[in-house]
Amino acid sequence: CTFTTHLESIPRFRLRKTINMEVACASRATLMVNAPQMRRSQSSVAAPARMPAAKMSMSARVASQKEAVRGVAISAKQQKHTVACRATRLVVDASKNTIIAGAPASGKGTQCEGIVETYGLTHISTGDMLRAAVKAGTEAGKAAKGFMDAGALVPDEVIIAMVKDRLNEEDCKKNGWLLDGFPRTGAQAKALEDIGVQPDKVILLNVPDDVLVERVVGRRSDPETGKIYHLTFFPPPAEIVDRLVHRSDDTEEACRARLKMYYSNLEAIKTAYAAKIVAIDGNQDKKVVGDLIAEALAA
Repeated sequence: CTFTTHLESIPRFRLRKTINMEVACASRATLMVNAPQMRRSQSSVAAPARMPAAKMSMSARVASQKEAVRGVAISAKQQKHTVACRATRLVVDASKNTIIAGAPASGKGTQCEGIVETYGLTHISTGDMLRAAVKAGTEAGKAAKGFMDAGALVPDEVIIAMVKDRLNEEDCKKNGWLLDGFPRTGAQAKALEDIGVQPDKVILLNVPDDVLVERVVGRRSDPETGKIYHLTFFPPPAEIVDRLVHRSDDTEEACRARLKMYYSNLEAIKTAYAAKIVAIDGNQDKKVVGDLIAEALAA
């Protein structure tokens, strides 16, 4: 039995391929990239010169076709690599504007460190801004000190003006921002909305009151580094104990007054960000809480 064929009778090879990739970013979010369709014909792939059908053996013809397929596969692999590189750049440029809320000593500061490290957001702490103003003896600082010492909220007009100016700075526009402890009232949330500021996610840390009071009373801060320690849960190194500061509002009386004020404004915050808020149990190991926050931001 004799079998005869001709290369001219073999259809031109075409490859259609859609590349779907999942590229995980530093933020742990997933970016789906759909590469354009690729069409390659045999004529666009280098292959051995064709011999007359009568003189080319069957094995040579098969080898020629395999080489063509291999060439197209390599090209597809290169295209996939190019798309992957482009996708990675897109992920690096992505950012999430975030608000982290919670009662005093709920762990906002600790968790902000992890969020900033992972996502590169600009951390804005209204508490730090106010304490800096008090330390510098500015007019705003003097006005705020009396409220802070009594455990009361500083008036909205003072805070709002400071935050608006900070959000207009270049690092916030470029990197995205992480608002720590702001907004605390419905009026502050409305003020953000009025200037077109909307978060992608709002993280709410929930911790029982008795635990919060215990955390506050034992809290100490290092004026040189800004780091916060706790005499029981996170003891400071012995060599820096003498320079640590016990904040004037870190007393049980002031803490409970602040908690009362916090709860009176909490519902307004929940209403303002109902579609974006994620509640997390903050009365757990800080790493567990951090992992839950990462999952929320990646969703």
